Amino acid sequence: DRPQKANPKRVRWTAGGDYINYPYEVATTPADLTTAKIVINSTISTPGATFCCFDIKDFYLHKENKLRRPEYIRVHIKLFPQAIIDQYNLTDLADSNGNIYMLVTGGMYGLPQAGFIANSVLVPYLATHDYRQSKHTPGLFMHDMLPIQFALVVDDFGIKSVGDAPRQHLLKVLSAKYNVTVDMTGSTFCGLHLDWDYVNRHVDLSMPGYIERALKRFAHPLPSKPEDSPHAWSKPIYGATTQLTAAPDTSAPLPPDGIRRIQEIIGVLLFFSRAVDNTIVPALNKIGAAQSKSTEHTAEAVVKLLNYVASHPNPVIRYYASGMILHGHSDCAYLIAANARSRASGFLFLGNDSLDTPINGPILVHAHLMRNVVASAGEGETGAAFYNGQEIMPLRQTLIELGHPQPATPLRTDNAFTAGFSAGTIKQRRSKAIDMRFYWLKDRQAQGQLNIYWRPGATNLADYPSKHHAPAHHRRMRTTYLHEPENPRPKLLPSFS
Repeated sequence: DRPQKANPKRVRWTAGGDYINYPYEVATTPADLTTAKIVINSTISTPGATFCCFDIKDFYLHKENKLRRPEYIRVHIKLFPQAIIDQYNLTDLADSNGNIYMLVTGGMYGLPQAGFIANSVLVPYLATHDYRQSKHTPGLFMHDMLPIQFALVVDDFGIKSVGDAPRQHLLKVLSAKYNVTVDMTGSTFCGLHLDWDYVNRHVDLSMPGYIERALKRFAHPLPSKPEDSPHAWSKPIYGATTQLTAAPDTSAPLPPDGIRRIQEIIGVLLFFSRAVDNTIVPALNKIGAAQSKSTEHTAEAVVKLLNYVASHPNPVIRYYASGMILHGHSDCAYLIAANARSRASGFLFLGNDSLDTPINGPILVHAHLMRNVVASAGEGETGAAFYNGQEIMPLRQTLIELGHPQPATPLRTDNAFTAGFSAGTIKQRRSKAIDMRFYWLKDRQAQGQLNIYWRPGATNLADYPSKHHAPAHHRRMRTTYLHEPENPRPKLLPSFS
């Protein structure tokens, strides 16, 4: 059921890819969601630029997609409708057991090599017309002379163009070889609904209907009352000498089908969180860490998460026109998880060339459990900066390739040790035992690629996805991390609270 297609009700034959042992290359390099968001930001921030989408129909089935070796399919005749059996005289082709064998020599859905073969035909063809793929950013293309760039996700083109002539040129090139569907309004790309306002220079990203379909798929009823927190919350005991992490989960383990259901839910919501709803990132991180050994307690956490997204099914993030300067906020929740692990989080967005740039919609919000056990809160914060620095480096290159030069990327931390350690302004004593990997931050700062600086914790946007909060805090912070009609232009960061 593909409601966005001209023929929404469809049946496709697929090869049993899990039965195929294919020893050759199968990997392709589509643009990821963050690259697509950068192209969208670049469009709304470039005067005169507009966004449109092209889609190649039956991309995997194109006649030039020839297999390196043939594959074979066996289907029992009882699976065919009688009208098809009669039309193609299939009875004569069946063996004594009723099986029909088919030879596959071209691209077909389900083949592990189908995407690689189709991409191997498309990319060289584009190159003959001076559309080159970035050396450093998968799926990002630009023309040698025309003011056009696009993110390619399998067969979907998200195109930034200054003027109509460049996109008409690309359409002519593609139409000479493929059957192309065109959306000049650029309203849908990578599963995102895009609402463009070129006059006021902002664009809204949403996924209408996504949660409704997910709830129907997992047969989850609507909650009897709205749920404002995506995860359980333990109230801190103020004044206590020791704050303890939650007790180990001793509830009964789930059967294999229960674990599989939780894994499917996490997969569906993970894309939703990366696309639009960053408020569920910490909940997904915690549940995801336990999904392979899910228990009844894990199932309860998933129910609470589903109740939350059911209560807030249509989040929106808004990108405003900016100077396209990458900014990052970094935070760490020290020893917050089981086995003495800490959670690193980051909030990356595009703003102006100022440390106090207005907040913009995020291109990436992440939360990761740190693999190593850090010895102090300062080391944990430095480790979080390391994680965020690694995320920042390829994004800087993408922005430069799109024509947006980058100064040293500002990375905000609320830990004075981390800022001093990276800048080399503190004298190390006990910190000499800090994990060797984190010295990478000092090198990147010395090379002028990062600028790790300190600001109070109240201004740190990465604090929110690093830990669990009370429902009242989620209600208060929702308009900071998501766009809502009553939320005006983003506040300046120093006044953030």
